[in-house]
Amino acid sequence: MFDKVCFVVQRYGLEVNGGAELQCRQFAEHMVKHCNRLDVVTTKAVDYMTWKDYYTADEEDINGVHVIRFGVERERDQKSFRKLNDIAGEQKLPVDKEEEWAKRQGPYSPDLLKYLEDNHYNYDAFVFFTYIYYPTVMGLSIVADRAILVPEAHDEPYLSMQIIKKVFSSPKAFLFNTEEERELVHKRFNNADIPSQLGGIGIELPDEVHPENFRQKYKIGDAPFLVYVGRIDEGKNCRELVEFFLEYKRRHNDDLKLVLIGKKVLDIPKNKDIIETGFTSDQDKFDGIAAANALVLPSRFESLSIVVLEAMKLNTLVLVDGHCDVLRAHCKKSNGALYYVNYPEFEGCLEYFKEHPEVCDALRANGLKYVDENYQWDVVTGRICELIQKIKDSSVKE
Repeated sequence: MFDKVCFVVQRYGLEVNGGAELQCRQFAEHMVKHCNRLDVVTTKAVDYMTWKDYYTADEEDINGVHVIRFGVERERDQKSFRKLNDIAGEQKLPVDKEEEWAKRQGPYSPDLLKYLEDNHYNYDAFVFFTYIYYPTVMGLSIVADRAILVPEAHDEPYLSMQIIKKVFSSPKAFLFNTEEERELVHKRFNNADIPSQLGGIGIELPDEVHPENFRQKYKIGDAPFLVYVGRIDEGKNCRELVEFFLEYKRRHNDDLKLVLIGKKVLDIPKNKDIIETGFTSDQDKFDGIAAANALVLPSRFESLSIVVLEAMKLNTLVLVDGHCDVLRAHCKKSNGALYYVNYPEFEGCLEYFKEHPEVCDALRANGLKYVDENYQWDVVTGRICELIQKIKDSSVKE
């Protein structure tokens, strides 16, 4: 049993839609039983585009987790941030502009950093989720000797920035989501000497799912449909997904639909076969995945993908973009999903699903087995507890 552990993340709450944030929340709720007190230090923001304060309370308890929130001092100015971010994306940002990039990336909360500084020795360990946002970029070094980083890293230009290299050289330990992520980080930063564990997440489902409720609520009827779950934006490659789907519909005279579940920050063409639900409850999400003929994930940058694992657990077919190493690895390791790298393969996979029901049954069974064997909470929390104990032991020696 640990005395006090602190999780640090850019957003936290039941209203927050994001894979890393969901992973942090679920991790925290399962770690409570291992700590006398578990605090989550975060901001008052919900919207990652603006970082505008949403929550009013400075502190609250959510499912047994004590949440400490700090205001965002400067909301994100999209124009100035995009200008800097485009330069960073081309790996041309001068080193002396990197801290300004971090501030504009946000969420910019100096009070959060001050809390870390003031409470450095009040916690056994600090667990930072996601490498790229201001609380981690500028905060991890403050408590580096007690820090565990869950980087959520994928191969992108920001890894070349000096300020990011410092992040990956500073923690006392890493908790990686997949072996592919660990290999990427070790290769890019030559930091295999820093202790690490494979974490991931435990996959849990509600006691009951009701596919028929989802079909009725969104007026889908008996039509087959693909479901996408997550942020509907350019960074998740949603534009290509919509283009591929519309091309498929142009070539095939059937009643297949595409259902998009999540907050939209990308204009989607109006089409009778594309259904946008907006942000939904967890129950609606699970009902929708269970009702779908397949879950499709077009993202090329994932460090884990909780929704893919949830779909496998729900016995729903999975189709992913094969340009993403992590998603492709899920397919190969599980032998329970298909991937595509261009439109002809996207179309071919959908046709294969229709024409080979017996293979689909095998894919579902393999996917379920893969999740059950690799993504259980007792295993995952045991790994992070091991890292925290090592940090606690080293702190005592020092």
